[in-house]
Amino acid sequence: MIGIVAATAAGKRMGAHLAETWPDTKVYDGPPRQALSDAWGECDGIVAFLAIGATVRLVAPLLTHKLSDPGLVCVDEAGRFAVAVLGGHGGGANALAERLGATLGVTPVVTTASDSVGAAALDQLGMPLAAGSAVAAVGAALLNDAPVDLGSDAPWPLPPLPGRIRETTVNEALPPCILVTDRLIMAPDPSVVLRPPSLVLGLGSSRNVDAGEVLALIDGTLLAAGLSPESVFAAATVEAKATEPGLVAACAQRGWPLVPYSAEDLDEIAVPHPSDVVRAAVGTSSVSEAAALRHAGAGAQLVVGKTASAMATVAVARRRPRGRLAIVGLGPGARDLLTPRAAAALAGATVVVGLDQYVEQIRDLLRPGTRVVTSALGDEEERARTAVDEARAGRSVALVSSGDAGVYAMASPALETAGDDVDVQIVPGVTAAVAAAALLGSPLGHDHAAVSLSDLLTPWEIIEQRIAAVAAGDFVVTFYNPRSRGREWQLPRALEILRDHRPASTPVGLVRDASRAGERVVLTTLAEVDPGLVDMRTAVVVGNSQTRMVAGRMVTPRGYRWG
Repeated sequence: MIGIVAATAAGKRMGAHLAETWPDTKVYDGPPRQALSDAWGECDGIVAFLAIGATVRLVAPLLTHKLSDPGLVCVDEAGRFAVAVLGGHGGGANALAERLGATLGVTPVVTTASDSVGAAALDQLGMPLAAGSAVAAVGAALLNDAPVDLGSDAPWPLPPLPGRIRETTVNEALPPCILVTDRLIMAPDPSVVLRPPSLVLGLGSSRNVDAGEVLALIDGTLLAAGLSPESVFAAATVEAKATEPGLVAACAQRGWPLVPYSAEDLDEIAVPHPSDVVRAAVGTSSVSEAAALRHAGAGAQLVVGKTASAMATVAVARRRPRGRLAIVGLGPGARDLLTPRAAAALAGATVVVGLDQYVEQIRDLLRPGTRVVTSALGDEEERARTAVDEARAGRSVALVSSGDAGVYAMASPALETAGDDVDVQIVPGVTAAVAAAALLGSPLGHDHAAVSLSDLLTPWEIIEQRIAAVAAGDFVVTFYNPRSRGREWQLPRALEILRDHRPASTPVGLVRDASRAGERVVLTTLAEVDPGLVDMRTAVVVGNSQTRMVAGRMVTPRGYRWG
C-alpha cells in the first residue's frame, strides 16, 4: 500500500488525484509528523507532498534499515519533481517516483548511483542477497571501474554488470567480488552473495504431521548440508500428500509452492533409496527423493538423500541452471512504439543478439556491461543459434527483431532451435501491418491476412496459391517483403491476382518506413498502384471489396454493409 501525506491545499489536491486513480493508496490526514508515523508502520511506500528537509527531520526517528523501511518520495509544492529520498531500491522509491511521473506529470529525480549510470543495482539482480552482503562496497568498486570478481558455482543468468568483471569460480574469487552460490560459505570481505533459485525440496510425511516439525527438519537438513534456504524455489510431493495440512502450512510460511505429482509419475524416477513400505502406502517406492528430482527437471542432482524425522521426510535436489532467452519485438522503429516490456527485457539482458541495423536502434537502452552480437541481413538461422547457445550457457539473452518477433521474424527460427532447457519469453511488438494500418486509417477492420512475397524460403507456387485464396476469400491483405532489386515481378503478379476478384477502385495503401524518419504514405487504388514506389521497407495494404476511402482514409467496415 502507498501512503499519501500532504499539508497544503496544493499537495492535498495532488494527493486526492492519486487516491482516485491508484487503487493501492491510503490518505493520512492530520499533522505531518503523526501522518508520516502512521504511514511508516503500515505502508510499503510513502508519497509526501512536503519539503525534503522537513520530511527527513520528521522521519529520522522512524528509520530502522533500508531493507525494511518503506520507500519515501517527496513531491514539491508546484508539482514539478518527484524525488526518491529513501529506499530507492529495497523500498521501491525509485519505481514509485517513475510511477508518479506518469500519473502527475512530474519529473522523477533518482540519485542512486547505479540508476544514474544506467547500471543494474546489486540488490536488484533478481536473486536474494545473503545476510551481510557488502552491497555498498562492491557497488562502489563496480562504479569506480575497479576489478570485481564474479564467482559462481554454475552460470545463472544475471543482468549486465558494469566495470571490470572477471568470471571465475566461487572458491577462487577474490574481493571485492560477487558470488552466486546456494552454499553456506565464508565469503571474503567485501563481497555480495546472491542465492540462485537452484534447490527443490521433496517432502513426505505421516498423517497429521505438524508444520513446525516439517520446518525444523528442512532447516536442520539444509544446515547440515551447508545449503541456503534462500535458494529453495519450490517443494514437491506425491498427490496423496499434497493437501496434508502440516506440509501445506510449512510451505506457505516460507512462500514455497508445493507441487504435486502422481504416484505413477514419481515411480518412474530412479532413486537411491526406494522403499517397499512407501510403495504400499502411496503407490510409489519414493516420495521425497523422487519428487525433488522430478520437479528439478532434466540434469538434476540429488544433493541430499531422504532424511527423516519422526513424521516427515525431506530430500533436496539441485536443478541445472537455466538461461533466459527473451525474443523481443522492437516495433516499427519509433521509440514511443517500443513497449515498456521490450525495454525491460533489453535492460536485463547480458547478451543482445540481432541484425546490426536493428541493434543500433536500441543500443542506447542497453546497460553498461552488455555484450552485443550482430550480424548482417540473411543470417537469421545463425543469429537464432547464437542466441540459444548463449542462453544454454546460463546467460540472460535478448534476440531482437523489428516489428513483432513472431511475424516473419526471429521467434520461429529461435523456437525451432531452443529446447526445454532454457526459459523463453516472447515480447510482442507493433508489427508492420498494424503500424501501416494506423497511418492509412482502418483498413484492417474486418478479416485480413498477411502474405510475404519473398520466395527465398517459400516456393512462389505456394505463395501464389495463398494469394489466390486470399483473393477468393475477399480478405484485406498486407504484403510483407513486397519488392526488392532481385524480386521485381512478384508484386505486380500478386496485384494481378487480386484484380481478378475485386473492383479496380479498391483502395491500396503504401507505407514506407512507418513511424521512422522519411515516413511516406501513399493512398491509391488497385487500378493505379505503382509497384515502382515499393521496396523492402514498404508495407502494401490492399482493401477488400467493401473497403472505402472516407475523408482521405482507408476504412474497411466491420460487416458487409455500408450505409
